[in-house]
Amino acid sequence: MRAPVRVALAESVDALPEGGVWAYEPKFDGHRLVILRSGGKVLLQARSGRIVTSAFPDLAEAARALPEGTVVDGEVVVWTAGRIDFAAVQRRAASTPARAGELARTLPASYAAFDLLAEAGTDLRTRPYTERRHRLVALLEPLGPPLQPVPMTTDRALATTWYESLRATGIEGLVAKRLDQGYRAGRRSWLKLRHSDTRDAVVVGFTGTPARPQALVLVLPGDDTPLLSSPLTPAVRARAAALLPPPGDEVPINAIGLGDITYRTVPPDLTVEVREQVTRHRTTTVVRFRVPE
Repeated sequence: MRAPVRVALAESVDALPEGGVWAYEPKFDGHRLVILRSGGKVLLQARSGRIVTSAFPDLAEAARALPEGTVVDGEVVVWTAGRIDFAAVQRRAASTPARAGELARTLPASYAAFDLLAEAGTDLRTRPYTERRHRLVALLEPLGPPLQPVPMTTDRALATTWYESLRATGIEGLVAKRLDQGYRAGRRSWLKLRHSDTRDAVVVGFTGTPARPQALVLVLPGDDTPLLSSPLTPAVRARAAALLPPPGDEVPINAIGLGDITYRTVPPDLTVEVREQVTRHRTTTVVRFRVPE
């Protein structure tokens, strides 16, 4: 199996499925990452297909302990004061090779693995989840952190307890997967239950001027592809003008309904709360900045 690897996706639901054929896993608030151990090398691939090995030298070094021909899917996270820190994950993902080593020391990454796509060069994607999960645990448990399998249960009552109790740690919900199902690359065959329709995102740029930003360019958990927010409200625009750091380069982005436009980049230091809505098109509205008022 070679990069780029298409990853399986999840569809949002309003309640956990029932029926005894489901596995439930916590949904970590980080960056999707596929680890490929092949040809004596380690490659780390983001959800978009971009190779990000140089940004996570600590994970790349840990992944050298994996057997040849291994491909693992999961989420890279950074823990700060007992809570998942998505802004820290984004700083790691956006780091230059020159800074990556320093950030690996100050913001060490953990890898929450939730699927095994290949083992010893054998493609496992057509195998049922139960087999892939058993093999994943057997592979990673002897290694220990920073590579570790996500918790899993088939007990819906326990999963409900996780849903309520793990929220304070930054777990944004649960993912449900059929026990008998293969790994369906590029398809929304998994189900995800989030705590609300709001979530945090990291600001990586803006359109308009520094004194009057029109929209923010954001990176959401689980995805490294920047997206353009809806136009800012007057209150959020004023807050953005006060908080945005000095801009950097102009970068192109393809925005739904607008086509190709350019935006000004900023360091990934600010986090905002956003509300997502999907009607004919997906919209992402900035609710507020995650800073002391």
